[in-house]
Amino acid sequence: MKLKYNSEGLIPAIIQDAITKNVLMLGYMDEEAFNKTQKTKKITFYSRSKQRLWTKGEESGNFLNLVDIKVDCDNDTLLIQAHPVGPTCHKGSDTCWDEENSSNFGFISKLEQTILERRTHSKPEDSYVASLFAKGINKLAQKVGEEAVEVVIEAKDDNDELFLNESADLLFHYLMLLQAKGFKLKDIETVLKNREKK
Repeated sequence: MKLKYNSEGLIPAIIQDAITKNVLMLGYMDEEAFNKTQKTKKITFYSRSKQRLWTKGEESGNFLNLVDIKVDCDNDTLLIQAHPVGPTCHKGSDTCWDEENSSNFGFISKLEQTILERRTHSKPEDSYVASLFAKGINKLAQKVGEEAVEVVIEAKDDNDELFLNESADLLFHYLMLLQAKGFKLKDIETVLKNREKK
């Protein structure tokens, strides 16, 4: 793949949150900035005002950690997915359009990422998640069953707060069970979408 830079040697780079899918900002890269981004995994631009390379967060600490780079069909625009550390805009907002960087689906994806991090990087004695994974899939499946029964019990009672709390517990443990089986919630979404087409 050969990128098509403009007459100034630049290519626009749209930065998107890898989890929420919200657009965070637009910047420009020259070939050196593109290569540095791939090497350091920190998004680096060519600053037209400073006339030099500029790594986002080099002064503020609000880095954009690289997840993936996609190139459009004409090879002249980049879509870069990232994990932002703090607000993206220099004015302090989440995005350069003064929008909040959130979505309901994004929260579930973030929760799945947290579960994965605790599963792989935490000790069982320090993390509830790690301790359940350490006990194996049978224990996880049993826990999901227990939480499902509690949801059914609370659904029959008249306490909405308890029902919602038990539902949250069920979803949390179900996400853990999905990961133990090598899946994510998006895999279930795919099954449901396929059923909808029938």
